[in-house]
Amino acid sequence: MEQGLIILAAGALAVCAAIYVLLIIAWWKVFSKAGVPGLLSLIPIVNFFAYVRVATGSAWKTLFFLIPVFGFVYYNILPFKLSHSFGKGFGFGLGLLFLPNVFMFILGFGSAEYVRR
Repeated sequence: MEQGLIILAAGALAVCAAIYVLLIIAWWKVFSKAGVPGLLSLIPIVNFFAYVRVATGSAWKTLFFLIPVFGFVYYNILPFKLSHSFGKGFGFGLGLLFLPNVFMFILGFGSAEYVRR
């Protein structure tokens, strides 16, 4: 019984690790499409600055998150800005808001091109 649980846990860990690696690659590709070095997707806090830069055109807008209520609202606006910067519509923004990992795969591995310069 214990051995079965260990094998199951190891399998689940391997699947989660594989999905995490694919997500890093997807973020890397999204950043690269936008002209931002993909390596920034690996650095924990810097990748958020890069995400805001890709979505809005300016990394300085990350400072909006220091404003208590506005930061929460702005966090929910960013997926729509990201979808707009890749030429996608409101529905894709909703997808990025509610299923960000799936739609990041679509942005990274799909044919979407960065529009905002």
